[in-house]
Amino acid sequence: MDLETVIGNGCARDWETVDANDVEPVRVAVIGLGWFTKGRVLPALEASKRCSPAVLVSGSGEKAQQIVETTDGAIHGITYDQFHDGVVADAYDAVYIVTPNALHMEYVETAVEYGKHVLCEKPMERSSKRARELESICASAGIKLMIAYRMHTEPAVRRARELIEAGYIGTPMTVDGEMSQRLLDRIDPNPDQWRLDEWLAGGGALFDIGIYPLNTARFLLGTDPIAVTGTTSSTHDAFADVDETVSFALRFPDGVTARCYASHNARQSSSITVTGTEGRIRIEPAFFQDQRRTLHVSRGDGRACIELEPVDQMLEEFDYFADRIRSDAPIYPDGDHGRIDMEIMESIYEGAADDRWISLE
Repeated sequence: MDLETVIGNGCARDWETVDANDVEPVRVAVIGLGWFTKGRVLPALEASKRCSPAVLVSGSGEKAQQIVETTDGAIHGITYDQFHDGVVADAYDAVYIVTPNALHMEYVETAVEYGKHVLCEKPMERSSKRARELESICASAGIKLMIAYRMHTEPAVRRARELIEAGYIGTPMTVDGEMSQRLLDRIDPNPDQWRLDEWLAGGGALFDIGIYPLNTARFLLGTDPIAVTGTTSSTHDAFADVDETVSFALRFPDGVTARCYASHNARQSSSITVTGTEGRIRIEPAFFQDQRRTLHVSRGDGRACIELEPVDQMLEEFDYFADRIRSDAPIYPDGDHGRIDMEIMESIYEGAADDRWISLE
């Protein structure tokens, strides 16, 4: 593969296996109606030809119904209790779970009880033990489970992966990734929010945003680390129970290494770079939505910057999920993929606590 091919592919949906016009849209029950759902999820589902936001689920039935009235395609607004009781279970085909991490399990259990496929936000749960249970519940019932890694359907990331697989940068040697934002300024000023509650979240900056460079490194390299270590720190009182900042290092097979950084109290920034024996690929900006992605590519003495048209990352993710629900094609990232991230992140915390490398083999 060469750069001309990459430019030509651009935002092509190379993952599509069925024509949207040949199948019924997947009716989705959206569980959790916070700011992310209202601002990102519902607009994507409204725009999709493959999905519809049929059922909206919230702690408040009144809130759910109010949002239904302003959401194209939405029919029912119900409470969490009504969801568990199976109210309107015949009105949806799959669930999208966007609750705090420690609450994912209970909604997966109910979805499986009613035979519904599952798209679960990352991280998969609050611990690898619970992630393993969640994965097993779906597998035992023959339910399709996808973990919501939207970078897997982000065109810039897919084009970079194709170039790496084709040997454009030679043999990969190292990966550098970062993601940072000022959580209390940009997302939620409330120091009592669930992201800062260790029981609900499972972890801090690592679980919430460090997972982006971690998982994208795995995706780009097509392999998993064999050893990890890290350091964590917190300077703000709000981060007394979870990490505010994390730096971690990964060893992959064949001598490939990675260095990653994430912070909930640093200037917004995101990028990922893979350097090989013959060249380098960098995506910057990489992870935040609503930004135009640029591939910075170098090989030998040549340099190129390829700017891709922005896509709605949530729309791409939902449409991929629906494509897999309506076909026999395998889902990736599946529950096994999500569980591995949980195990890696727990090992990073262990390495940080003990100041040592943790083997994953």
